[in-house]
Amino acid sequence: MKLPRYPEYKNSGIEWLGNVPASWRVERFKVSVKSCRNGVWGGEPNGDSDDIECVRVADFDRARFVVNQGVPTLRSITEREREGRILEAGNLLLEKSGGGEVHPVGQVVLYEREVPAICSNFIARIELSAGMVPRYWMYQHAAAYSRGVNVGSIKQTSGIQNLDQNQYLNEQGVYPTEYEQAAIAVFLDRETAKIDALIAEQEKLIALLAEKRQATIFHAVTKGLNPSAPMKDSGVPWLGEVPAHWEIVPLKYVAELRSGGTPSKDNLDYWGGDIPWASAKDLKVERLGDTADHITQAAVESGGASLVRQGAILVVVRGMILARMFPVVETLVPMAINQDLKAVLPSARLSASFLAWLLRGSAGESLQRLDEAGHGTKALRMDAWTSIHLPIPPLEEQALVAEFVVKATTRLDELRTSAVRAIDLLTERRSALIAAAVTGQIDVRGEVAEVAA
Repeated sequence: MKLPRYPEYKNSGIEWLGNVPASWRVERFKVSVKSCRNGVWGGEPNGDSDDIECVRVADFDRARFVVNQGVPTLRSITEREREGRILEAGNLLLEKSGGGEVHPVGQVVLYEREVPAICSNFIARIELSAGMVPRYWMYQHAAAYSRGVNVGSIKQTSGIQNLDQNQYLNEQGVYPTEYEQAAIAVFLDRETAKIDALIAEQEKLIALLAEKRQATIFHAVTKGLNPSAPMKDSGVPWLGEVPAHWEIVPLKYVAELRSGGTPSKDNLDYWGGDIPWASAKDLKVERLGDTADHITQAAVESGGASLVRQGAILVVVRGMILARMFPVVETLVPMAINQDLKAVLPSARLSASFLAWLLRGSAGESLQRLDEAGHGTKALRMDAWTSIHLPIPPLEEQALVAEFVVKATTRLDELRTSAVRAIDLLTERRSALIAAAVTGQIDVRGEVAEVAA
C-alpha cells in the first residue's frame, strides 16, 4: 500500500518520533491524561455485592492491545475502594509491575468492555482528557512500547520489573487533531484486521501441522509401515490394533530409568565445567547435544549428579511444563540431568531412536498419568507411567519406522518453519504500519475519507 505523506514535516527532537507533520504538537503523554489511578487487589470474593471483576495483566491481549473479553477473576472491593477506579469503555490500562525479558513491563491496553470492573494493583487506570480518541492513543502507546520508550522508566525490584508511571507519562508523544486521531484509528483498525486475519490463517496452519505431525508419529509407531500387514487386537484401548508380529510390552520391561540431581549451588567448584547438565529448559529440541548449564567432574564425583549415556531418552517427570506438553529428547552425548527429569535407557530390544518416537507418539497417554505436585506443577505417577503397554516391532523394523518418521516430520517441520516466518514478517509489518500512522509518516486522511464516501 502506497500512501501519501504530509506536505510538511518538522524535527520533533524525540528519537522514537523522528520527523512529524509540521502541524502536530509534541507534548508529554501526561497532557493526554485526565487522571491516572492505581488499581487495587482487594480481598477474596465472598458472594455479596462487593464482588466485582478484576482485570489482571494476564487478561491483556498483547497482540491487539485490548483487555480480553473474558475476565475470570473476582475480588471483593468495597464501595470506598472502588471510588475513581471503576473501569469504563475508553479507559487505558498501564501495566506497572511484572513483565520480563520478552515482554518488559509498561504495556498499555484499551478497556472496551461494558462490564463494570476494577484493575489489580499491578495496573493503573488512565482516563483520557477531552479530545483524545482512545483507540488512537492505544495505538500510539503500542508504537512507543515497540520502540522501547517504556524501558527507561523500568525499575528492577527483587526480580520483578516495576514501572515508574510518572516518568513514563513524562515521555514525549504527538498530538494530531481529534479528527486526525479518529482517522488514524479507523485506518489502523481496518488494516491491522487484515493482517490479523492473515496471521490467524498461519496460526491455524501451524495447529493443523502439529496435529498432522502427532498423527503421523502415532500411526507409524503403532501400525507400522506396511498397510497389508496382518493385524491383531493389542488389548490396550488407546493402541487398538497393531501388526500381528509385534509384541506388547510394559515400558518397565524394555527400559531402565535413571534419576537426576542438582549439585550444591553453594559450591562453585561444581559449576562451570565441561559436562552438560540438562533441565527442562533444555528440552526444546528432539536431539540434545549441549545444555545451558554445565558442571564439573568434581560435581559428579561428589554424588550430586551422575552421567547418563549417549542415546538415553530424557523426559520431564515433574514441573509446570507437564501441564502443556510431554517433551521427549534423545541425548547425543553423555550428560547429567536434574531431579525433574528421568533418563530412559532402552534395553537391547529397543533402538534409542525408535523408543524416542514411540514415547512421542504416546505423549497423550503419558499425560493421562499425572498427579498434582503443588504450586501449579504436575508430576508423573511413575508406577502408572512405567506400566504403559507399548508396541515393540523387531529391531530391523524399528530402524525403518524411525527413518520414515524422521523424513515425514522433517517435511512437516519445514512447513511449520515457513508459517512461523510468515507470522514474524506479518507482525513486523503490523508494528511498522502502526508506528508510521501514529507518527504521521503516512497521511491516511484521504484513504479514510475515500472509504467512507
